[in-house]
Formats: sequence, C-alpha cells, structure tokens
Amino acid sequence: MNVPKIAAGLMLLAIPAHAEDKPALTLYAPEYFYSEWGPGPQIEKDFEAECGCDLVVVPGDLLPRLRLEGTKTKADVVIGLTTDVTAQARATGLFAPHGQKTDDLTIPITWSDEVFLPFNWGETAFIYDKTRLADAPASFAALLDAPEELKVVIQDPRTSASGLALVLWVKAIYGDASADVWARLRPKVLTVTQDWSESYGLFTSGEADAVMSYTTSPAYHIIAENDLTKQAMIFPEGHYFMVELVGKIAGTDQPELADRFMAFVLSDTFQSKIATSNWSYPAKLDTALLPDGFKALTRPEKTLFFNEAEAEALRQAAVAEWVEVMSR
Repeated sequence: MNVPKIAAGLMLLAIPAHAEDKPALTLYAPEYFYSEWGPGPQIEKDFEAECGCDLVVVPGDLLPRLRLEGTKTKADVVIGLTTDVTAQARATGLFAPHGQKTDDLTIPITWSDEVFLPFNWGETAFIYDKTRLADAPASFAALLDAPEELKVVIQDPRTSASGLALVLWVKAIYGDASADVWARLRPKVLTVTQDWSESYGLFTSGEADAVMSYTTSPAYHIIAENDLTKQAMIFPEGHYFMVELVGKIAGTDQPELADRFMAFVLSDTFQSKIATSNWSYPAKLDTALLPDGFKALTRPEKTLFFNEAEAEALRQAAVAEWVEVMSR
C-alpha cells in the first residue's frame, strides 16, 4: 500500500490547473495513491467523466498537512487514512459525516463509523519466497522460534502505516508479553526501513527471506508477473485487519461534489480499480468480481482488529516498547 516518497516541491508542481468553467474538488491523498502505478490517475479520469468537474489531487502526508492547515485547509476530501490514526484525524474537528450506506460492505468486520468511509482493506502478513524458504513458519510462535538465519525485513512504526500495523498485530496476539516477542524477533530482523516500498524492494531483490506486508501482496506477483513463488505465512493466531478510509472535510466549499465523490468511492467503477492498482481488497465489491489472482489467495481464519479508540490507547506505549527493545 506504499511507494517511494516524492519531493514536496514536485508534488505541488504536479497539481493540475483546472478549467475556469469547471468546478474543482481538491483531494488530499497519499503519495502512492497518485503514482503512475497507483489507482489515483484512473480514478481521477473516471470521476471527472462522471461529474464534469476537475479532481485536483494533492499527494503527500495527510495528518501533518491537515494539522498545519487546520480550518484553512484547501482539501475537500481526504483519502488514505487508516483506523490506526483516525482518532488523531477526528480530533482535528475537520471532518463531516460521510452520509453513505455501509451495511453491505465486503469487509470482515461490522462498520459503524459515520465519519470515515472504507475504500479498501487487507490483513497483515509476512510474505516469503518459496525458493528461499521452503519450510515457512506455520504460526507466529513458529516464526519466533525459527533459527536466526531466517531473515525478515520490517518497517518503522513511527514512519510507516504497515510498521504500526505490525506493532498492533503483535499487541493483539501477545498483549503484555509483546516486549518478549520483539526481543525474540529482533535477531531475525535484517533491517528496519522507513516505509513499506523500501522493505518490499529488499525482499524482492533477494536480500531477505520474508517481509512484513499484507495477505494480498502475492496477488501482484501472480497477476502481473505470473510468479507463484511469493506466498503469505498464514498464522492460526490471527492477522491484523487494516482498512484505508476516505473522509469529507466539513468546511468544504464544494459540498455537493464532495458528497458525490463519497458515493463514487463505493461505486463499482471505483472499487473495480482497487484490486489491481492498490493490490488490496475492495471495501464494496462482490468477491465473484475479483481477479483470479485474488481468488487464489489464502485468507486467515481469524481476523484481529483494534477499533479507533483501542488503537489510539495502545499506540504510543506499543511503539515506545518496540523502540526500546529494537534499539538495544
């Protein structure tokens, strides 16, 4: 779900000018979303064809920008937040109810949030290469007990959404024993990267046996590369659920367009782009419509999840615990 960072100045230069006679909707999005391989460019094209407007996409870090701008934000809609940080986003007071029906979402939990709307989801997993690791650990406990020669790459929870998801995943399984888990995993960690894309690049270049990612990651290799060697370790302890969200800014001067975009997010037009551009599960799409590569994926039998309040209550202490153990 992440890509290499783009210089902030180049991001601003990339914002398209819009025609004088068309209304414009400004969308704040993560950098990966509007990269050439992300879903943003096609979604922009599809929405503009439907609304007769300009969708002005501003890539970059979401929360820092929103906090800096406050009520003067230029955003009308924000996409790409996760439930692990929505408590902080909600506390800004910038968001309004999404106004969409959510009782028919195709996600593994019941969704009742009236402010933040899911657009895709996945579950954490260690992805491994069968050609390097023929006998992969079949449980989290087995991973911890594996020889130190087994090397994994993980992400820093202070800078990476997937890194934070890993910390919360461990906390969901092991609770107060999490520090011991990190101490046991630490000798097997080849390196800690700032973001997911750097980690995954190290893995695919053969530097590590496994990488912290998502159960959907093998779909890319299956569909785009016809490569069946990359698989997810599926653990009976369960896998942490991670959902990406879209939110409407309360102070938007384009409320009708913003509402239209919120509805568009749950349309088949939008949702059908997610599987093979975001390489994750769409939040509202009949599973029969998923590409064959997704149908070949193994789903965990147990889904673990902290709601917004639980994640926020655990986040700081869990990250501090990780930092303390990993820096020894």
